[in-house]
Amino acid sequence: MFLKADYGELFPTKRSFAVFIAYMALFVNQGLLVTASQNESDNSYNYNTVLVVLITEAVKLVVSVCLYCKNNHPKSFCSDFLSNSNVMMLYFIPAFLYCLYNNLAFTNLSVFDPTSYFLLLQFRVVITAILFQIVFNKKLSKQQWFSLMMLTLGCIIKHIDLSGPSSSSTHEMESAQISKMTGVHLGINVLLIFVQVICSCLAGVYNEFILKKPGSEVNIFIQNTYMYIDSIVCNAAVLLYQGHISQVFSAEAINLVLKYKVLLVIINNAAIGIVTSFFLQSLNSIVKTFASALELIFTAILSWILFDIPIFTNTICAIILVSLAVIVYSQNPINNSKPSDETKSSHSKSKHLSVV
Repeated sequence: MFLKADYGELFPTKRSFAVFIAYMALFVNQGLLVTASQNESDNSYNYNTVLVVLITEAVKLVVSVCLYCKNNHPKSFCSDFLSNSNVMMLYFIPAFLYCLYNNLAFTNLSVFDPTSYFLLLQFRVVITAILFQIVFNKKLSKQQWFSLMMLTLGCIIKHIDLSGPSSSSTHEMESAQISKMTGVHLGINVLLIFVQVICSCLAGVYNEFILKKPGSEVNIFIQNTYMYIDSIVCNAAVLLYQGHISQVFSAEAINLVLKYKVLLVIINNAAIGIVTSFFLQSLNSIVKTFASALELIFTAILSWILFDIPIFTNTICAIILVSLAVIVYSQNPINNSKPSDETKSSHSKSKHLSVV
């Protein structure tokens, strides 16, 4: 029998709840937008995905500078930026990890449907919990670990056939599609998901660490500026490694990126970056994994409506387990916010959030 959830601990402020909802909505939207931007014949992309990620980071940078200047004098930007340059160096680690994560998202969404993709990403739950304990020296309770294990079990069930011998034709189509990914191809696809999971876990916990420890006194938009400059450098390095940077910035390549579906991907992903920084500042990495899990319900329903991707018995069971895990966790959530945060800078931060 479930006890009453402690929503006061789960969402310390109204702002944190608003950020939680915005984070979920934007991530669900991102998976659907990326899928919609694919070629229907082979799920490939006719635009350069690395260039899209690079442009997205540039948009985030411009937005962060503008939001800083909205609440501060533009002349103070340079002084604040230079006085905390040591924090900028720390952001190269999460910037590199997010660079890999964002680029792998395009690759993995071309192989898996949005619902399967988000379910597979939930393997990051346990890894995030372990890293969280190490970095913040906070031990998770048995109830919290139980909820995390339920999440992981939901991911496993998603890929177990529970339909029996009387499978529908649509289920047979999915099985045929999965059967094509055998041997080396299946191994590579699973490995890429695993790499993306590791990047997500390390980047999320390390980013939260910077926001709440060495960068706790630094304006959040200055920190975002550091992150996005570092991300631009990392994505530019990826383009150089690919060896065709001149082709990427050709008129033809730019025109492909300027198509409305791709522009929506860029704008939505830029909003995700801004909201994520608020999420990790006002909540924590563990709640972030549950937000990602809740995205599964909305992604499955919207994928069925928009792309005619069927919902099978195993998907329904997985979603139920994920939902129960959220309920169990909400009874005893982790509060990793600093007690003084709300009183120390509530005025400036509320202004920041109102813009988002």
